Amino acid sequence: MTGTTQHFGKHFLKPLAAGSILLLSACAQNSRAARSPAPPSGEVATAAYMEAIRNDPSALALFLREMPKGGDLHNHLSGSVYAESFIRWAIEDGLCLTATTVSLSPPPCTVADNEIPASALTGDATLYGQVIDAWSVRNWNPARKSGHDQFFESFSKFSAADHRLGDMLAEVVSRAGRQNISYLELMFGPDRGRAIGLARRLGTNTDFGAMRERLLASGLRDSLIVSRRAIDSAETRERRLMNCAARTRDKGCDVTVRYLYQVLRGLDPPAVFAQILAGFEMARLDARWVGFNLVMPEDAPVPMRDFRLHMRMIDFLHDLYPEVRITLHAGELAEGMVPPEGMRFHIGESVTRGHASRIGHGTAITHEDNAEALMRDMATRHILVEVGLSSSDVILGIKGKRHPLRTYLRYGVPIALATDDEGVARSTLTLEFRKAVIEQGLDYRTLKQMVRNSITFSFAEDSVKSRLSRELDAGFVRFESRRH
Repeated sequence: MTGTTQHFGKHFLKPLAAGSILLLSACAQNSRAARSPAPPSGEVATAAYMEAIRNDPSALALFLREMPKGGDLHNHLSGSVYAESFIRWAIEDGLCLTATTVSLSPPPCTVADNEIPASALTGDATLYGQVIDAWSVRNWNPARKSGHDQFFESFSKFSAADHRLGDMLAEVVSRAGRQNISYLELMFGPDRGRAIGLARRLGTNTDFGAMRERLLASGLRDSLIVSRRAIDSAETRERRLMNCAARTRDKGCDVTVRYLYQVLRGLDPPAVFAQILAGFEMARLDARWVGFNLVMPEDAPVPMRDFRLHMRMIDFLHDLYPEVRITLHAGELAEGMVPPEGMRFHIGESVTRGHASRIGHGTAITHEDNAEALMRDMATRHILVEVGLSSSDVILGIKGKRHPLRTYLRYGVPIALATDDEGVARSTLTLEFRKAVIEQGLDYRTLKQMVRNSITFSFAEDSVKSRLSRELDAGFVRFESRRH
C-alpha cells in the first residue's frame, strides 16, 4: 500500500501534449543507435496512445471501454438499475402507476387515485419517456428542480419494483462484466426493514450496550439468517439469468461480488443503531458481506443533526466487531447546502470516530478543519476516497476543476473511481473514466493506479484480492500489448 501513495507523487503530472510526445519519440529514435535502449514497454506505448486520442471522443470511448477497470467499490444496487428495467418488472408484476406523482404502487389500480396499470406504458411512448425522466436524471432541467432533489426523489418513485433482487443483481453484474470490471461491492439493505421495525418496537434506549443486548435477544440474528437465505435464492436466479452454467455464459459470471450493508441514516436513532448493529452482525454471519455504509442525503436534517451520534454508535460497536470493515459517505456536500459549520468535520470524524478505511465522495474536503493535515493523515493511513464524478456533478453541482480529485492526488491520498448510482445517473464506470480524462485531465498511469487501488483497497478476502490482482495484471498485459 505504501507504493500506492508514492506512485501519485511520482506520476501525477500534467498530461503531455501530443506534440511533446512526438518530440520525445523522435529524440528516442535519434539516440537509439548510440544507446540501444529497450523498446518502449506496453504501458509507455499505451500511455502515449491515450494522450494522442485524448481529444478524439470516439477513439477515447473505445479505448476506455476495453481498459481493465478492476473494481467498483461504491455502487448502490437499486440506484444502479436503469429505469427501463423497473418499468419492465412493474408490468410483469402487475403494478400500478400514479400519474400525478409518476410513482409505482401495488395493485389493484384505483382510478380515483389517478392510478393506471403499468402495462399502459407500452402503448404510450410519451408517458414511457416521462417515467424514465422522473426515475433518473435523464433530461433533468435545473431550471425546474435541483439536481440534488431530482436524484434523491427518484428512488421512492420506483421502490415498489426494487424487490426483484436476483434480476437486479443480474443486470448490474452483467453490465460490469461487459465493461471489464472484475469486482463489485454492492450496497443494499438485505432485511427489508426488519431491523428498523424491531428497533421501533423496543423503543429508545441511550445505553448502546443495553440496546445491543435487547436487539440480539429479540431476534435480530434470526432476521439476518432469513436475509441470507433470500440472498442465496437471489444469487441462484442471477446466475440462471446470466446463463452461467452454459458455454454462452454472460461475462458477468466472472465478476466477483461482495456486499455492503446499507444503513438508512435519516431515521430515528434507535432505527439507525439497529441497522448499524445488523451491518456488523451480517458481516460476521456471512462472508459475502464485507462491511457497511451509511446512506441517504448527508445534508438532510436528521443526518446533519445526528452525525456525531452516528459516529459514536459506530465507535462503540467497532470495539466489539473490530474485524468488520467500514466505508462511510462523508463530505458529500457543497457550499450553500448547509451552514459552513456543518462542513468542518464530517470526513475527519468518519476517519477517527467512524473508523472508516474508505470515504465515499469526500467532495467537501477543503472545508474541513485542518484539511491539509487531514489529507496527509489519510495518505499515511492509506484511506481511500471513492470518487463518483457524475453524481458529484448532478447532486452537488461540482465538476471539472471545482472537484477536489486532483487535490487529493497531490497529497498522495489514494483514489478509486466509482459509479455510485449508475441507473439514476444514466452513467457507467466507463463514462466515469472518460470524465476523469476529459474533465480532470488525468493520464493513463494515474487511471491505471486508480484501477489497482480498487482491488488493493477492496474489502474482499486476502485470497480473493490476490487472485483479482493477478488477473488484473494479466489483463493489463493483454490490453497494453495491443499498443506496441
